[in-house]
Amino acid sequence: MPPVPLENGDRLSRCEFERRYECRPDIKKAELIEGVVYVSLPVRARSHGEPHAHIMTWLGVYCAATPGVHLADNATVRLDLDNEPQPDALLRLEPDTGGRSTITADDYIEGAPELIVEVAASSAAYDLHDKLQVYRRNGVREYLVWQVYDRRLDWFRWTEDGYVALALDASGVIHSRTFPGLQLAVSALLQGDMAQVLATLQKGLGTSEHQTFVARLADSRSSEK
Repeated sequence: MPPVPLENGDRLSRCEFERRYECRPDIKKAELIEGVVYVSLPVRARSHGEPHAHIMTWLGVYCAATPGVHLADNATVRLDLDNEPQPDALLRLEPDTGGRSTITADDYIEGAPELIVEVAASSAAYDLHDKLQVYRRNGVREYLVWQVYDRRLDWFRWTEDGYVALALDASGVIHSRTFPGLQLAVSALLQGDMAQVLATLQKGLGTSEHQTFVARLADSRSSEK
């Protein structure tokens, strides 16, 4: 039998989307956004592969220094019955430490991670339109979008009235509100200066706010045992 079709623009239920996706091992990334299927093209190096790797390096260092915070790369997320994205990167907490997502018996993430990161070609990408609304509606606390061609990075935080952009401080650094110590030197990232990105992050990891956060996560985990 020919492979079950899964094509851009298909309108499917989440259950049918998963069934067709599982039958297509040749497709590496497909998402269901507002009931519509988006199948990604092969990944180019400079417009996506390298930026993605830089984001994963930055978040990986943060996770290594913050036990209890989980990092995932291109993991499928079941948000609701019409939305199953596959974000480039995400950070999540377990429910016993205040997180809003779980790992299901079949090894998917279900519920809203605390931070989602997407690498987009430009501001015209659906990451800044349909996806943004989906993430806001589902309560994703922070959403970072890197628009590579536009050389722009937007980091939003959730409020009841919608997403609000986090502002740069006087040094050109953005600080997460959800993950204390997670800070980003935006200009350095856009220029590919990962040494400066990681040096800035290390300053955040050395703050009292980060140490307090690590202690709180440890206390929450130990109380559940």
